[in-house]
Amino acid sequence: MKRLLQKVKELDGKSYKLLKTIQGKYDGDVFSLYMDYIQGDPFAAPSKIRVAFPFTYTSLPEELIDSASRKSAFEDFFAREVNLQIKKRAVSRMGTGKGGMITIDAPGQEVLKRTAVKVTEEHIEIRLSIGLPANGRRIRGHDTGKLLGEIVPDITKKALTHFSKEALKSHIELSDDQQLIRNYIKENEFICFIANGSVLPRESGVSNKPLSKAVPFQSPAAYEKTIQLSKEKTVTGFALPKGLTLIAGGGYHGKSTLLHAIERGVYNHAPGDGREYVITDQSAVKIKAEDGRSIHGVDISPFISNLPFEKDTRSFSTLDASGSTSQAASIMEALEMRSKLILMDEDTSATNFMIRDARMQKLVSEEPITPFVDYVESLFKDQDVSTVMAIGGSGDYFEASDHVIVMNEYRPYDKRAEAKQIASEIKNHRKKTAGTLSVPKMRILDRDNFKKKLDRKEKVDAKGKNTILFSRHMIDLSAIEQLADTSQTRTIALIMKHLTKGSSKDSTIMEAIDEIYTEINHSGLEFLSPFKGQHPGDLALPRKEEVIQTLNRFRRD
Repeated sequence: MKRLLQKVKELDGKSYKLLKTIQGKYDGDVFSLYMDYIQGDPFAAPSKIRVAFPFTYTSLPEELIDSASRKSAFEDFFAREVNLQIKKRAVSRMGTGKGGMITIDAPGQEVLKRTAVKVTEEHIEIRLSIGLPANGRRIRGHDTGKLLGEIVPDITKKALTHFSKEALKSHIELSDDQQLIRNYIKENEFICFIANGSVLPRESGVSNKPLSKAVPFQSPAAYEKTIQLSKEKTVTGFALPKGLTLIAGGGYHGKSTLLHAIERGVYNHAPGDGREYVITDQSAVKIKAEDGRSIHGVDISPFISNLPFEKDTRSFSTLDASGSTSQAASIMEALEMRSKLILMDEDTSATNFMIRDARMQKLVSEEPITPFVDYVESLFKDQDVSTVMAIGGSGDYFEASDHVIVMNEYRPYDKRAEAKQIASEIKNHRKKTAGTLSVPKMRILDRDNFKKKLDRKEKVDAKGKNTILFSRHMIDLSAIEQLADTSQTRTIALIMKHLTKGSSKDSTIMEAIDEIYTEINHSGLEFLSPFKGQHPGDLALPRKEEVIQTLNRFRRD
């Protein structure tokens, strides 16, 4: 570190590009500093550094990282601690551009496997982005030395020594509890669990934080289960069995809020989120109508057939799908990726795909669309795929329903018996137009198409959470609502790039993605980074489902 500080002092006032010469490893008193990437301009993307400490520096037992879920929770906790120390230090900007900036890929409400902090039995490594100070495009040597020799070490040391051991213990124990609940719902054939007292409403449409003074969730008695978490600890709440579940109720009474909580239950949540004990089958996929999305080679014939001019829908492709066609394709894609839970909201679905009443059946006899209501029973009985649907405008699903939850002022009530009684008293007289729904054939990954779209620079990047730039081709992910973080989108972009390197010509989409995830489980997310042995970039692990949904939206024009 003395050598580094002397070097930046000598560079004071010189051309900013000369900072490239400080790239390398420097040893401090109890840490090592890795200057992996040095920005070429004070206004360019910030520099990437790593600060590594021996694991013993934390004075913590190794049992806190003795499983994959514990390790992820441990890393998540310290990423939050580093971010807290950065905010406490509140470093003023130094000169022009990004000078003085210090950031870490800080977690949000969800606990995701990230590259921000990396822990092993030997060391704990903190990955930061920093802006090296400049005046114009001249090096501010004194401030650079202060940033690297004083501020960064102080922030990272405090994060590893000034934390609450009780808070860390609670963070790890919560992760253990969440894993136990996931095991419980799988073993007992439930699709989700919501603890009594959970806070489901969010602060606003643009905030993921819990709403203060919200109505706490309370399970209907018929669905209440108690799960043993340890000898002294249990949790009681709403355990939803498999089948078709309707979430009904008036507008603004909490239908979509409950569905959204179930949708996000595929991830663990941090303490204080309110949804810590909202746990959902991790294969759950949210389906919606997406006007204008591209579809490639999907068998949508169960839902859409007998099109004019004898257009074949067994391997359907389009660059501009309608709402009903896109929703049909999304369901068949979900079945192809072996999802066991489909989530839908009436508000974001195509009406002509969801329902078709007796009057319309009588008026229009030649209808290419078979509505979802005609297949939803077969979906569960023949394929063991459950559906949870927020619905307020049609009772056509009452006959097929296994569970009916009515939301009233954000409180759930069991109304299955009443729904069945209504269905028996008020006949809808519609004709069922479909039988058994089968799982579609696995499609082969079109690697050549990915390779053709990648230019010589092989540039792929995330532009926010909802957009991937694949060379010059933009992929819109705004309809993939279960993506939680921009760093997940960045990881998907790298996975897509990795797929162009594959040699297998006949692997299915699922096989190709499974192969990548096997390597991630073995080597970490760093496996995807082009910077081997360096700062891997800000990455967070998406589910396979989000990766495949992205691949399905890649245009083949």
